[in-house]
Amino acid sequence: MIVYGKQIIFYLIKKHPEKIKKIYVTKKLEPSLFENLKELGIRVETIDNKRAQSLSHGGNHQGFLALIDDFAFSDFEDLKSGSFLVLLYNITDIGNIGSIVRSSYALGADGVVVTGLRSLKMDGVIRRSSGAALDLPIALEYSLPQVIKELQDRGFVVYGADMQGSDVRKMHFDGKRAIVLGSEGEGIPDKLLKRCDKRVKISMKRPFDSLNVAAAAAIFIDRMRDE
Repeated sequence: MIVYGKQIIFYLIKKHPEKIKKIYVTKKLEPSLFENLKELGIRVETIDNKRAQSLSHGGNHQGFLALIDDFAFSDFEDLKSGSFLVLLYNITDIGNIGSIVRSSYALGADGVVVTGLRSLKMDGVIRRSSGAALDLPIALEYSLPQVIKELQDRGFVVYGADMQGSDVRKMHFDGKRAIVLGSEGEGIPDKLLKRCDKRVKISMKRPFDSLNVAAAAAIFIDRMRDE
């Protein structure tokens, strides 16, 4: 798997050097950085911009790319031991998924379960999460109803994000819990909301129908996390 961009490459070097198979650069590295990579046993290859553009599929690589191990999704069963999970339903925008993963990791959620999708391009999620996807358990499970049932069987209270729900600011959260967030276009279908234990919303101060799902996720996670 190829990831690119200066920030994510430096994150990998600092926190996950063992995952790096090779680093590609378009310019000569500073001697101190080169020596550091040498000490870590990381190979460095200088390439021209044309090849860098090809490897990054035209993305903004900033002269830094890395070949890393393929991403391994976590086993959903392992995530059930956590106390707070974020469930994504049919969210396809990689930028939004990456941002939600970043917020989940930063604000203390125990894991993310992506549902409604058969596959997910994790190179983009890793990049958009600024590397947080490498440190937070992420499971890929197609059936949201099955995920909800299994969590409820393990003592989780499952909350669905819905504009007809209760104000998240006025609720108290403890114990094992999960928040379901739906796609921006369709949200969570009513038949799936009915499977949730409760519905929660973010009350707007001004007349506006909704927030971007990544922004909404950060607010829900912050309100629902452990004190």
